Amino acid sequence: MSDVQFARIETASHGPLSLEYRWINRERTHAPLLVFLHEGLGSVAMWKDWPQQLCDAGGYRGLVYSRNGYGRSTPRARDEKWPVDFMHRQAREVLPAFLDAVGVGPEQADRVWLVGHSDGGSISLLFSAAFPDRLAGAVVLAPHLFVEDLSVESIAKTKTVYETTDLPAKLGRYHDDVESAFWGWNDIWLDPAFREWNLVGAVASISKPLLAIQGEDDEYGTMAQMDSIAAHVPHAKVVKLPACGHSPHRDAPAPLGETIIAFIGAHADRQAA
Repeated sequence: MSDVQFARIETASHGPLSLEYRWINRERTHAPLLVFLHEGLGSVAMWKDWPQQLCDAGGYRGLVYSRNGYGRSTPRARDEKWPVDFMHRQAREVLPAFLDAVGVGPEQADRVWLVGHSDGGSISLLFSAAFPDRLAGAVVLAPHLFVEDLSVESIAKTKTVYETTDLPAKLGRYHDDVESAFWGWNDIWLDPAFREWNLVGAVASISKPLLAIQGEDDEYGTMAQMDSIAAHVPHAKVVKLPACGHSPHRDAPAPLGETIIAFIGAHADRQAA
């Protein structure tokens, strides 16, 4: 993508990083700003056209970036393994530093909405809990709050597919270092120590508006994830999409977009009032 830029940041856990990002409709300076956080094997390019389509339909600005280890951002070192708390570090260290680096400070909080998918959804939940003064609200698509047998089984199958098919070549369209992206994600999710990972206690403190959406046919998680959000974040709006798998923006873009636009619009109206 010709409009991709790079932000240089410094973090305690990862040291200096270069993160690729791109703006959508940047000229809409007073519009809600949607910050897109990709899935476990995602990147700026992996989102394809959906962020642009959503921002055009809702009249939003957008900011899409690749976490370190993915896309064209700083890759994971060959001998580095993501720790069990890797999503906490992304939410509490990398994302705040990235937003500061691209000029999205706390003074814009009333216009910032996180839109996170899968691992990106989990990171969005953690950021929402840790930095309520830096966002207006969050939209999470198929987030993980805890590790389920279904998740581990599906990720193990993906490992086999990666090792026996042309999946590495396909992922190579979206990542400069495919090995960094795949094994960083796959190794930690299949690590027995990761079975104890759990965000339920953290999300209970979320005070800002939250929209949680999951497909009923999600191959990486059950509706127990949505039910947990409903139980621990009572003000959250939970939507379960029929005939939809793990990626609502690919499987059900029309109802997903309508739901997000209506939710953000309703809360913008309340703020204006």
